[in-house]
Amino acid sequence: MTDSQVQQVKDKLNVLDIVGGYVKLTKTGINYRGICPFHSEKGPSFFVSPGRQMWKCFGCGKGGDIFEFIKEIEGVEFGDALRLLANKAGVELKRENPQVSSERKRLYEICDLACSFFEKQLGNSTYGKDAKEYLLKRGITEESLKKWRLGYSPDTWQGLSDFLVGRGYTRDEIVKAGLAVPSDKGNNPYDRFRGRIIFPILDLNSQVVGFTARIFKDADKKETAKYINTPQTILYDKSNVLYGLNFAKVAIRKNNQCVLTEGNTDAIMCQQAGFENTVAVSGTALTERHLSILKRYTDNLLLAFDMDSAGDTATKRGINLAEMQGFNIKVIDTYSGAMPDGRQAKDPAEIILENPENWKASLEKVRAIMDYYFDSAFTKFDKNNPKDKKEIGKLILPAIKRLQNKIEQSHWIQKLVARLGVSQEAILEELKNTKLDDSSHSNVLENTRIAEVKGSSAEGRKKLVEDKIISLVLKNPENLHLIEDAHHALFEEKTRNLIENIKKGANIQKDEFKDVLDVMALKAEVDYEDDGEDEINLCLLQLKDIELRNILNKISLAIQLEPDEQKRDDLIREFNKAAKELHQV
Repeated sequence: MTDSQVQQVKDKLNVLDIVGGYVKLTKTGINYRGICPFHSEKGPSFFVSPGRQMWKCFGCGKGGDIFEFIKEIEGVEFGDALRLLANKAGVELKRENPQVSSERKRLYEICDLACSFFEKQLGNSTYGKDAKEYLLKRGITEESLKKWRLGYSPDTWQGLSDFLVGRGYTRDEIVKAGLAVPSDKGNNPYDRFRGRIIFPILDLNSQVVGFTARIFKDADKKETAKYINTPQTILYDKSNVLYGLNFAKVAIRKNNQCVLTEGNTDAIMCQQAGFENTVAVSGTALTERHLSILKRYTDNLLLAFDMDSAGDTATKRGINLAEMQGFNIKVIDTYSGAMPDGRQAKDPAEIILENPENWKASLEKVRAIMDYYFDSAFTKFDKNNPKDKKEIGKLILPAIKRLQNKIEQSHWIQKLVARLGVSQEAILEELKNTKLDDSSHSNVLENTRIAEVKGSSAEGRKKLVEDKIISLVLKNPENLHLIEDAHHALFEEKTRNLIENIKKGANIQKDEFKDVLDVMALKAEVDYEDDGEDEINLCLLQLKDIELRNILNKISLAIQLEPDEQKRDDLIREFNKAAKELHQV
């Protein structure tokens, strides 16, 4: 890959657009800030500088250009990051030799080619036409079929595999992509998806990484799984992908809320009906990684889950994680007579098929998650029965304890006191004894701590002071005169070189210190509002203080080790002189 191609991609893309596709950013001065997607934090320490075409988190320390961001956020190597960004920029990269193409890139190619194969089968074969008719009857339009790249897998043992082998891919690669299953009889691997409707799973860049396959024929057979999914592969991790987020992320940020559904069809029908901030957690429960991804876009979640289903333990665990990460959670009543005729709706797709206005009405009648817990508990148990009061407490107190905001906690405690008719002291005592059985609770709390500033040693403090001086000088170069030649001995060699570099007015675009200077300049814009003259003078005094204390420590150690009395007296005089100078600083 040539440097010119890399630069061409950089020239055509804006760091604000790339990072803004993943992180909710707000303007602050000439820069933008947001919650860092690479570590858990409550206050935004992540900044994007359009002028410098760079990003930097002053919490975890990560930063760089658009390529570094894509590498970090997508977990890919530089070559894959370049390919992703080149596609966005409309830059055609020089073709690679297929033999030296990376394994990851080949798996992307296999998945995309398989998706095209499935798309073509939908409507072109007898069963494919029936599958398409079924989808259209479910309310999915022709436009949505194309947008979501829905397809059909023929009911053959090696139809897809033979097709991909004919295109130059090996059967082993097809297995690695999750599209084929090794045979235990020594034969060639056979296709994983056969005779099913195919829902491609796309990542945030709309690349195919896996598939969900729904049974179409023989749907009434109990021994046949209704849905099967691509297993864990290099490209696909079900705990790391939310179905439809590639289409929904802009709307989620715009509306500052995300609607979470359980099924692929729910997400398709919701977005098709104009509710574009909808995604699905298909094939898995809501995970901590899902929540970390959603946190980039919003803190507000609307859940369209079957909260009362028999197998809701995993769902509740995901909700618990969301509460501990500070999400504002509300529940959509899709199971309480939302249909005009009072019929119990099974899912959002069914409501929308009947009438999209009914789904809109459901979204306007959401309940806070705590209201759901209260209503559920007080419906199941009799508040006037002492034993039932205990059971109500068991259901509600853990939810209250998971709340991060103490004021919010207090509100629900008082509500529980009023509805149970018991003393607040009793509730507080039980709350204190309530244990949260979610094993990840301590991990979540640990992850949400703000990163501590390193460098409590003298060397660490000195580096922080030097960095601050450089930042202030970059913000206002006129203050360079404050750093006199006599001060140079106070700085580390690298900092001295930086200062000289700035004084000479070197072209930092080509200078070896460019990246460091860009980060420091951004920090100055973020942290300091005034011209910085007083701050620089104070920092120089701090450096002098650190230097003198370092000298005193060395002399003190030398005094203890010096056997010669005359030399020891000389050291004591030197120590007193330095101590006097320190006192004057």
